[in-house]
Amino acid sequence: MDINWNMVGWIIDMILNGIIWLIIAAFLIPLIEITDKWTRKGIKFMDVADKWIRNILENLFEWIERKNIKIISAFILMIILGILAQLGVIPKLIT
Repeated sequence: MDINWNMVGWIIDMILNGIIWLIIAAFLIPLIEITDKWTRKGIKFMDVADKWIRNILENLFEWIERKNIKIISAFILMIILGILAQLGVIPKLIT
């Protein structure tokens, strides 16, 4: 009987890959649980920052409307919207 060495090599490779992935999963699952806490804190901070930014922008727009400042308001809004566009906040405000 002739031994198919390609098949033996493939079986050894599959077994070793399975063992390696088991080791990787054993180390990554606790790491994922730790980073999950950090992700929750980050999401809470993003919510606070989003509400703060929305409040500031609403107050700024109301103040500009009350004062009826045309040129200065256009310049200030251009600067603010440019900064928000660079930071990627405008798509979040739109949605």
